[in-house]
Amino acid sequence: MSFDSPLFAEFPDLAKLSREDLEDMFNDPQYFQAVFHTLPQVHAMFHAQVELGMANEELARNNLAMQEQLYQLRTESKDAFDQAKAMEARWREIEKQQKEVYQRFTPQFLLMRLRHATTAQDDASEALASSFIQSSSAASEQGETNGKDVDEFVKEFKESRKTYHKRVMWGDRWAAGKVEWHDE
Repeated sequence: MSFDSPLFAEFPDLAKLSREDLEDMFNDPQYFQAVFHTLPQVHAMFHAQVELGMANEELARNNLAMQEQLYQLRTESKDAFDQAKAMEARWREIEKQQKEVYQRFTPQFLLMRLRHATTAQDDASEALASSFIQSSSAASEQGETNGKDVDEFVKEFKESRKTYHKRVMWGDRWAAGKVEWHDE
C-alpha cells in the first residue's frame, strides 16, 4: 500500500491498517466509529470541545452570578437617563423663563416702555389740566373761586409736566445714541 496518499499524510495511524481492514472499516459503520474515535486528532478535538464547553459553562455561571447586579445597574442607568431627560426638559423651561425675564430688560424693550410712559404722562397731565379747567369753569359759574385749589393744581400739574419733560429728554438722549448699556 502507498504511504504517500493524502489520507495517510493526515491520519498516519491509518497507515498501520491493512487494505482489508480499511475496506471493512468503510463498509461497517460501527467499526468505522471505533477506529475514528481512537484517532489522536479526534481525541484532541473532543478534548478541545470539552474544554470549550467547560469554559462556556464557567462564563454562563459568571454571567448568572452578575445577573442581579447587571439588572440593578440597568435600572439605575435607566433612572439616571430618565432623570437627565427630565432635567433637560426643566432646563429648557427655565431657559425660556429666563429669556422672558431678560426680555423685559433689553434696551429695545426699555426704550419702548420709556416711550409709552412718556405718552401716558403727557395724557395724564393733559387730563389733569382738562379736569381742572372743567371744575374751574363750573366753580366760576357758581361764583366760587378757591385759591387753594389753584395752588394744588399748579403744584400737581408742574410735577406731572416735569416728569413728562424728563422722560422726553431721556428719550431724545437715547435716540441721539448718548445712552450706553453695560451688560455685566
